[in-house]
Amino acid sequence: MERVQVDLDTLGIGRGTVVRYGHWGRPLLAFPSEAGRPWDFENNGMIEAITDLIDAGRVKVYCVDSFDHLTWAENRLPTEERARRHAFYESWILDTVVPRIDADSPGHAGIVATGASMGAYHAVNFGLKRPDLVRVAIGLSGNYDPTSFNGWGELGEATYYNNPTAYVPGMGGGHLDWVRAQANILLIAGQGAFEVHPTRSLPEARRLAGLLAEARIPHQLDLWGQDSAHDWPWWRKQLAHHLPRFC
Repeated sequence: MERVQVDLDTLGIGRGTVVRYGHWGRPLLAFPSEAGRPWDFENNGMIEAITDLIDAGRVKVYCVDSFDHLTWAENRLPTEERARRHAFYESWILDTVVPRIDADSPGHAGIVATGASMGAYHAVNFGLKRPDLVRVAIGLSGNYDPTSFNGWGELGEATYYNNPTAYVPGMGGGHLDWVRAQANILLIAGQGAFEVHPTRSLPEARRLAGLLAEARIPHQLDLWGQDSAHDWPWWRKQLAHHLPRFC
């Protein structure tokens, strides 16, 4: 299995790194958990869990930095300022990382994005805002309402447009038709330890699934059992279970 690490252009708030695994296959854009680094997927067994797909040339994995420590996880800042900082990260993903994926994997069938915990938020947020680029988003134990990330202060457009639980109900007209035609969202959550308190992953997955259903945006909600905890061993199983049907 090939592993390549590349430092990419500055984000405006720091310098980002991408670690690639594999030589061929559909690109999987992997976001780490809160404030994580691109090697966290490997260190926590996520790469090993899908090694068969990587070695068979079915998927090529691109693990990215998070920069949550300067954005959503920087609790000293009001939520709206965190959202404004997130715009630098979004631009880095869309303007630098995605073009590099396209150049490195020409002719691919569309990016699949995934992530665990806060990484799930990133994957699903990109999958709803840019479904033309992220054709499938797999959220593992995510909370999709950033105002609940120890939020405070007056909210504005920056927060709204990065809060799926706010902007999905606000979609309409041609834009909603465009999202319906391209988005494919998979929300996965367990019903075990830490999936309700303090993460709110289980209720927020149910909540977003309900909003997507009302908007008739293609999605699936997969709830695992009461033994399924908010932790890497379960995320390994969930990704290995679902990823093969997309690549």
